[in-house]
Amino acid sequence: MEMKTGTYSYLPPLTPAQIRGQVRHIVAAGWIPAVEHCAPADAPGAYWSMWKLPLFGVQEPDVVLAELDACRAANPAHLVRVLGYDPKRQTLGLAFVTHR
Repeated sequence: MEMKTGTYSYLPPLTPAQIRGQVRHIVAAGWIPAVEHCAPADAPGAYWSMWKLPLFGVQEPDVVLAELDACRAANPAHLVRVLGYDPKRQTLGLAFVTHR
């Protein structure tokens, strides 16, 4: 049985085009993207480690996608996810695992 890790985890893994679409939505909504990673065994009950700082002011999805790739390359055995913080409502707008 595969571990469930939040939004979209009950669906098949997202394709690169679908990930790009979700990142595009985060940027278009004016949310602040961030990338996190975590060892698979720690994911259910632990805080995820942030990859660098949140990407304040980013307006291009390619910048976020490049950070996702860099995080994955530096942490090949970890789960990687992208978050979108909504600064107006001061809450998490979207979070999903991009690499399992």
